Amino acid sequence: MSHVLDNPALHSLTGPHARFAERRGRVLRYPVDMSPWLALPEDPDTADWADLAALAGAGEEVPLPGYRGPVPEGWEITFQVDGVQFVDDGLAAAPDAEAVRLGADDVPEMLDLVARTQPGPFLPRTIEMGTYLGIRREGALVAMAGERLHPPGHTEISAVCTDAAHRGQGLGTRLILAVAHGIRERGEVPFLHTGASNTNAIRLYESLGFRLRRRTAFLAARVPEAVAVG
Repeated sequence: MSHVLDNPALHSLTGPHARFAERRGRVLRYPVDMSPWLALPEDPDTADWADLAALAGAGEEVPLPGYRGPVPEGWEITFQVDGVQFVDDGLAAAPDAEAVRLGADDVPEMLDLVARTQPGPFLPRTIEMGTYLGIRREGALVAMAGERLHPPGHTEISAVCTDAAHRGQGLGTRLILAVAHGIRERGEVPFLHTGASNTNAIRLYESLGFRLRRRTAFLAARVPEAVAVG
């Protein structure tokens, strides 16, 4: 039996985040304004790909994070990069006195910070996936981090970013440790993903106490313009 972190979106959408799941057959996804993550079964067959095509729509680009198998004939791979998954292996997790919990009213500022720093997908409803913490300076949001995927017993740390004018102060590190503290307080294990070529981030995560668990992939493919839908 595979580990829940081998297919974290599937186990998130059939577990703690089941309330968000949009489903067709064995294919699940988050609402498109919440997260691009979707979940194929462990061994997708022809019917699963047809269900994915119907769920996404002809001609649409769909992310397939973590999927490493072939795509059906007619599907076009539009993006592919190697990734890595890290898990907590001795983090010095701790709350941060300057970190504040972010809410719905903060989303416009969060979207602006993400647009300027490009930490990865963060959409208008991503904040509903878990706790997000931020640090403000002179009232402006300058750094944030939060929770994304939630497979049973684990929570992913994501959207770690700092405004360019405030980098080099360790704000991202402090927020990672503060978010990890909240995850640990629930009795869960923090984990995260990054690109395999992102050596600076990997060095940081290893120095904080994360351990490389597995290599994965970030893939996107375009649904054929004409697909047979069951």
